[in-house]
Amino acid sequence: MRFRKVSAPLLEWELLDASDAIVFGSPTYMGTASGAFHQFAEDSSKRWFGDVWLDKLAAGFTNSGSKSGDKLHTLQYFQILAGQHGMHWVNLGLKPGWNTSEASENDINRLGFFSGAAGQTPADLGPEAVHKADVATAEHLGRRVAETARTFAAGKAAA
Repeated sequence: MRFRKVSAPLLEWELLDASDAIVFGSPTYMGTASGAFHQFAEDSSKRWFGDVWLDKLAAGFTNSGSKSGDKLHTLQYFQILAGQHGMHWVNLGLKPGWNTSEASENDINRLGFFSGAAGQTPADLGPEAVHKADVATAEHLGRRVAETARTFAAGKAAA
């Protein structure tokens, strides 16, 4: 398995093509993924024509300034993109946090998403202000994707 963080300006299509899993991520802005992510999705159509990402694993994360901020729409957009490519979606696999009187905003999955990792950062602050519980939730998703990729790779080797 090969894992490496890839940012849009430095995108290496061959690296993505050779990877076992791709984790989509973007801020949620104006109710959807950023314009840069939409351009990436459009450019990925070259992979779609050749089924290059067929049967890869996919997952996603997003962040916005509001507690809800239409992050679900962004995660669903990622899921649809993955489905169009014939990829297998890896969900968060966590119960919601911060949903009882004894819970706290420091709970993992404090915003209660199931389809991917979601975070909230005040709009007037930078990336260093991402809530620690949201970082922990994203790290959980990364571990879950890695574990699922190992399981898939072992299954392919055994087949």
